[in-house]
Amino acid sequence: MMKLLMYLLRYKGATQECLIDIILPGTKRNSSCLLPILFTIVSTLASLTQGHSQENILTLEQVFDIVRRYHPVAKQANLIVDSAEANRLSAKGGFDPSFYISNQQKTFDGKNYYFYTNPELKIPTWYGIDFKAGLEDNGGDRLTTEATKGRSSYVGMSLPLLKNLVTDRRRTTLQQARILVKQGEAVRRNELNNLLFDAATAYWNWVREHQVYKVTTNVVSINEARLQLVRRSFFGGDRAAIDTVEALTQLQNFQFMASEAQYRWLAAGLELSNFLWLENEQPFQLPANVIPDTAWSVVNVHQHPVPSLENALATAKSTHPKIQTYDQKLQVLEAERRLKFQSLLPSLNFNYNFLNKGYEPWKGVGQNVFENNYKYGIEFGLPLFLRQGRGEYKGAKIKIQATDLQRDQATLEIENKVRDYFNQVVTLRTQVKIYEDAYNNYLRLLRAEETKFSIGESSLFLLNSRENKVLEIRQKLLELKTKFFKSLVAVQWATGNLK
Repeated sequence: MMKLLMYLLRYKGATQECLIDIILPGTKRNSSCLLPILFTIVSTLASLTQGHSQENILTLEQVFDIVRRYHPVAKQANLIVDSAEANRLSAKGGFDPSFYISNQQKTFDGKNYYFYTNPELKIPTWYGIDFKAGLEDNGGDRLTTEATKGRSSYVGMSLPLLKNLVTDRRRTTLQQARILVKQGEAVRRNELNNLLFDAATAYWNWVREHQVYKVTTNVVSINEARLQLVRRSFFGGDRAAIDTVEALTQLQNFQFMASEAQYRWLAAGLELSNFLWLENEQPFQLPANVIPDTAWSVVNVHQHPVPSLENALATAKSTHPKIQTYDQKLQVLEAERRLKFQSLLPSLNFNYNFLNKGYEPWKGVGQNVFENNYKYGIEFGLPLFLRQGRGEYKGAKIKIQATDLQRDQATLEIENKVRDYFNQVVTLRTQVKIYEDAYNNYLRLLRAEETKFSIGESSLFLLNSRENKVLEIRQKLLELKTKFFKSLVAVQWATGNLK
């Protein structure tokens, strides 16, 4: 313990006479040595004992995990994907087999005019061919001449030969629904990317304000002890009365700064609480015993690895969810353009039914389908001016061009954001190194001023000025270091990879 005390006193600038004075019992006390020695002990113990209360650490990754799990915006983003899945399921319904039955009967004035019973099964396919099979049971005194009397059956199909052969509204809707599921996932990722960045910004603001509060409260403790020691020195006749006023003024200034720092820390905690939720949509309020992780404060920033700009730009262009959203929108519009092109084609539809007596639709299927027991039809149509088709097709192409331009603009903005935050990281790393060196130099000046003050060659005013400058540089250094780590997160956000 004695060796530790001697080391601390030498580090604080105590003279050899002061060391002898406090170590050797029975030696006449030198009052000019008592002040720096006691001040050293009090400040050292204050710095060693601070932070030993029951405190819980909250890391940035824990904040991210809470946001991903419970934040309402994250849950709403998940619903976007669920909604797109529901739309895809609905679009698949266009290819569901369907069963219909038609039953008509007419009896009037004692006469049985007719009765029709026609169940039918339709099976649509992806390639535009619709298969169908049905039964007929027709009868009556005045049956229409087109209907086959008695029981019969048929198997048939309908096939577009020009318009709607390559694609149609049903197939296009399902294609677009599948693309929109991927787009919904990209939108969800983009929303989560932005949400996590906002949470990280609030977290690092909270970290900075907490560190400033710790520094100022520690300075308050030191200056409270200094005031008491100056007063004792005044009563012992070693200090002027004005020194007590100077020490009190310095203390009051730091007390005000500590109060302001505490308010800013609590306000930053409230801002961070906006991103902290519990299960069942219950908001969470940060308690006073929760403090941020301080592992970052011992990181050597100017040797900390930074991401490669080329890799960050390549990642942003290939995986950024906002760019992917535009890519998928272009795919949707391209599917719409192909559909609109069908409007420029004439319609030519072929229908064929193979007929059989009785309820045996498959009987005789292997025979020549155009020899006997068949029904077929061909429909042809062509708008003479094609103005509607040409207008819709041109409009679809314009939408694609407009979306292409929007995608190019969004890509440029994202690339510039990546470059900006990368430059910010590099700049902050340099600035932190400069301020670390400046802080160490100002700290040496403060220690030298303390030594001069202890031997009566300096004033409390100059000591306070040195201390104010050290505090100012310390706060600026904390701000730069937290900005550096926030900028690292910002680079990740700009590439779209916070998830």
